Amino acid sequence: MPIEENVEYAIRVQDVSKVYRLYDKPVDRLKESLSLTHKNYHKDFFALNGISFQVKKGETVGIIGTNGSGKSTILKIITGVLTPTSGEVQVEGVISALLELGAGFNMDYTGIENIYMNGTMMGFSRKEMEAKLKDILDFADIGDFVYQPVKTYSSGMFVRLAFALAINVEPEILIVDEALSVGDVFFQSKCYRRMEEIRQNGTTILMVTHDMGSVIKYCDRVVLLNKGNFIAEGAPGAMVDLYKKILANQMDDLEDELREMNDFSGEPGGLAEKSLADKRSAVDKRAGKGLMREHLTINPNRTEYGDGRAEIYDLGMFDERGNLTNLLLKGEYFTIREKIRFRADIQAPIFTYTIKDKKGAELSGTNTMFEGADIRPVKAGDEYEVDFRQKMTLQGGEYLLSMSCTGFEQGEHTVYHRLYDVANITVISNKNTVGVYDMESEVKVEYHPAE
Repeated sequence: MPIEENVEYAIRVQDVSKVYRLYDKPVDRLKESLSLTHKNYHKDFFALNGISFQVKKGETVGIIGTNGSGKSTILKIITGVLTPTSGEVQVEGVISALLELGAGFNMDYTGIENIYMNGTMMGFSRKEMEAKLKDILDFADIGDFVYQPVKTYSSGMFVRLAFALAINVEPEILIVDEALSVGDVFFQSKCYRRMEEIRQNGTTILMVTHDMGSVIKYCDRVVLLNKGNFIAEGAPGAMVDLYKKILANQMDDLEDELREMNDFSGEPGGLAEKSLADKRSAVDKRAGKGLMREHLTINPNRTEYGDGRAEIYDLGMFDERGNLTNLLLKGEYFTIREKIRFRADIQAPIFTYTIKDKKGAELSGTNTMFEGADIRPVKAGDEYEVDFRQKMTLQGGEYLLSMSCTGFEQGEHTVYHRLYDVANITVISNKNTVGVYDMESEVKVEYHPAE
């Protein structure tokens, strides 16, 4: 990405690579060091491969990607914990970093001693840290444990103290790496409120998280990495869509979308002018090259049964933009698609889906009988393709999808094919309410000051 003129940057990452040498056997390292012919016994592993991006002062930027993408590695290089194999990082401002648990803390020191030690490392005098101490302790809220060695802390207490220290030293740049996933929901809420406060005060924030709801809600811009490579950067919603394609192994779809993002020709009929219907059609064509389920995360341990007269041979989930994905945004419409092949004549088949929570409680679902769909009798060899389109109002979280083809014969319920917990659904939300689903309340507030 080219550097804009007349823009102040807090962080500049330019063509950074981090390469590790991997040896098949420990003795190979010694052989290589003693080799007179400089023979290589190692393989190069690129944790990062030519990464470049900039973070403007006062901007909140998220870095997302699957495990092993290099997210934590780039943060460690920016904070100075690691040195790059090649490339350059420039930082303008005092960094307060919250990386993995334990970074920067001496486990034998008490909480108080670690506060002063870390303050000194960040350039604060003891007197300056004393002035901040009350705010830090009030935020951490771990009581008298602050006078005990941190090795006796639970992970929750540890992250409370570490985050309280990082966020209450008035940093110019705050760097957070997944640390908030350890604290309870109430502490996480308090942390995000505090992050929003310092963000409003002009602090630059660089965060790594798997919580796509937080990415959409808090980030101004997002950088997407995959297997050590820079993929794209841009608006949070667009980057989350690309990330979903990576999760679903839809690399063809990803490449098409990246080409579309980079097409600025403006020519009629060009990629830049594709309508949503065109995009959905393109997705359907690509899905047609194989099975939809090949683009989803399918449960290998699913339970299935039935009398075999019908088979749900393929299934898909599509988000509002027509992407095949297990990740769905709360508040958007999505489609569940089933493809069923019949091996016998059936008078009145019924097609269903059910969404359950991780404990197995049924939360929502419907079927073609409830919906009054016009389902005709089928003969052996016939197929049905059924779409259920609805709005996602479940809270952010993890759910399980089941589906079936059933019917009634002589008054008895008959199962032709049922798939229990066949796929997971991850709902991404930037606003969760109380309970299982959101009633989408509209709030009206009138303030009447005292006379």
